[in-house]
Amino acid sequence: MTTTELAIPDLSDVLAARRRIAPYLRPTPLYSYPALDALTGARTWVKHENHQPIGAFKVRGGVNLISQLSADDRRRGVISASTGNHGQSVAYAAGVFGVPAVVCVPEHANPVKVESMRALGAEVISHGRDFDEAREHCEQLASERGYRYIHSANEPALIAGVATYTLEILAAQPDIDVIVVPVGGGSGAAGACVVATAVRPAIEVIGVQSEAAPAAYRSWRGRALVADATATLAEGLATRTAFELTQRILWQRLDDFVLVSEAALAEATRLMISKTRNLVEPAGAAALAAVLAQPGRFAGRQVAIVCSGGNISPEQLARLWPADPVPGQDRPR
Repeated sequence: MTTTELAIPDLSDVLAARRRIAPYLRPTPLYSYPALDALTGARTWVKHENHQPIGAFKVRGGVNLISQLSADDRRRGVISASTGNHGQSVAYAAGVFGVPAVVCVPEHANPVKVESMRALGAEVISHGRDFDEAREHCEQLASERGYRYIHSANEPALIAGVATYTLEILAAQPDIDVIVVPVGGGSGAAGACVVATAVRPAIEVIGVQSEAAPAAYRSWRGRALVADATATLAEGLATRTAFELTQRILWQRLDDFVLVSEAALAEATRLMISKTRNLVEPAGAAALAAVLAQPGRFAGRQVAIVCSGGNISPEQLARLWPADPVPGQDRPR
């Protein structure tokens, strides 16, 4: 089946996904922080997907998809490519359902995420300079060895699964005006669009990506799939190419898409960690970076920002808070 033939999930698919994942995953908190409100001028709610068992939202999609695999697919095993969080999702869900799993990662993948995948029982194969080179190798192995290939975005069950966090946001705070979502492959933003459009179309859904890795943004703007650089500190946003299924949803339903600078991402990561007392990876802070970049747009509104993950490595933390700042310069806040 080609991606153009894949059905866009609807609200019934998301409700079914919620029932499937409920035995394995608890709802994550939606917390507000006065310190963030003071910075943003909005009533800011953080959806803490960093509280998931793997520290990231993608586990919802992994459990939903792998729970539905045929007996033959489970026997053959699954393979996927990831910069880390999607791979952890596949590894976690495969462990729950007793399915062999292989994950291909870039050679310099986040070591925290790689260690987690291995601990969850997946075979991890390092290949290539970036996600897309790892993905191309993964697709070759899937063809050669007969694994069930799990694409990180072109999978309706993944999108329906991750969309369940938006159900939780609206159940906890029905008067949310805006949902701001980090975008790598786009499954999280696509899922948010599916739910928001069905439940209350007046909700504004905004995607955010780094200006150093803007393939999904440029694809959305131009209504055509394009490739671009991936030179971002946020590996969760670092996809060199956009993907058809998620982009089809975003083209139809995403209200806006913004880019933030690498400096803004770093500052937002520091702020999320210091103001919420949570470990947050740079991709997980991207939504806050977008709100801080355009304060007038969000002032006085009820804004949900999706903290998509908390898997930051010690090396990344050290770069955010250098031990020996340059003389005469203030340390990062």
